[in-house]
Amino acid sequence: MSASNKYAAYIGIDWADQKHDIWQWDAETQQKEHRVLSHTPEALNEWIQQLQQRHPGQKIAICLEQSRGPLVYALMCHANLVLFPVNPVTLARYRSAFTPSQAKDDPSDAEFLCELVRMHEDRLSPWRPEDEKTRQLRLLCEHRRDALGLRGRMSNRMVALLKSYYPQARELAGDEIGSPIACDFLLKWTTLEQVQKAKPHAIRAFFYAHNCRSEQVIARRLEIIQKGQPLTPDPAVIEPMALDVRMLARLIKDLDCSIREYDQRIKRLFDTHEDAFIFDSFPGAGAALAPRLLCAFGTDRQRYAHAHEIQTFGGIAPVVERSGKQMWVHWRWHRPVFLCQTFYEFAQRSMVHCPWAMAYYRMQLSRGKRSHAAIRALAYKWIRILFRCWQERIPYDDRLYMDELVKRGAELLQYLNKPEGKEPMEELA
Repeated sequence: MSASNKYAAYIGIDWADQKHDIWQWDAETQQKEHRVLSHTPEALNEWIQQLQQRHPGQKIAICLEQSRGPLVYALMCHANLVLFPVNPVTLARYRSAFTPSQAKDDPSDAEFLCELVRMHEDRLSPWRPEDEKTRQLRLLCEHRRDALGLRGRMSNRMVALLKSYYPQARELAGDEIGSPIACDFLLKWTTLEQVQKAKPHAIRAFFYAHNCRSEQVIARRLEIIQKGQPLTPDPAVIEPMALDVRMLARLIKDLDCSIREYDQRIKRLFDTHEDAFIFDSFPGAGAALAPRLLCAFGTDRQRYAHAHEIQTFGGIAPVVERSGKQMWVHWRWHRPVFLCQTFYEFAQRSMVHCPWAMAYYRMQLSRGKRSHAAIRALAYKWIRILFRCWQERIPYDDRLYMDELVKRGAELLQYLNKPEGKEPMEELA
């Protein structure tokens, strides 16, 4: 095998739910072959065994359009199979360069993937799976985030329904529709008619049981119930919507239980992780964001050569484009959304717990940036700090960083105690 062909074979896989188109190029014979593989564990295992027998102990490069999923999980169990995941956009652009019609075809896409990894292996990054604990932690964090998003959508749906037939519920059950007390209230009294039929002492007992014991608040809610008038008396509107509200209330309560279970499992895994002390030291990270930051960096210190790589990959670094005499800057829109959200949310949270972070945010605002752009600029700065602590395996120390800022006479020191909308304090310059 030549030095240019360090892999015994190059394979491109166009995956689908029911079948996979596979193109394979043998480095020794330089022959291509195409096959269609059904998406079953038996067929996948048989094909992998054939590869192992054909190229015993040799590495095989596999290029495909995903970095997770059942196919990846089946392939990653074999050390000699090196995966090169590519973005579907990358394949689409590669296809358009060689097919004028730009028509998508599964066998052709598999062939293009095979050619892409064979001809441009040096420009592609092999996928190196994290250790089991980190992979499990990442999935738990992502699924927890999905559960929170689903809960938010259900709460919004519930608000929309209540506005249509039972607007008083927002005041009676609390301002936050979707809270435990609101769900319990709506499960017990789903319509205005039902709560008006209830006895005052029963309503009072309900609020007392849910730690709402302000007599003033309870009296105001009883008055709303007594004087309340239905928005519509039409049963054709009320009954279907009330059924939906009860369903959503039950689902939200179940989701809350699942989210608490996610929190417990994430905490157990994070507390036992060898890098937990690094990310737990950052101000504002807390129980929710510290595990997400750990997953963002992983445990492979060779994955990123410098901080700019993760800034770019996460969509935090601005993209500069040039054409002739023109130049324009914009954000990277094609990015891992969960990763970008993690850095953005941490930067936003850090302003509450870190004085210099708030000062940096105010400095960006003074330069004409909007709030969203200022937070992204802060995230960009935080990633450099996170990267260094991660690489050197040291916890973050806010006092040491502040001392360094003072030593350098950093500009942001002017904004440390500056109230918003006023000029920075000259004595801190």
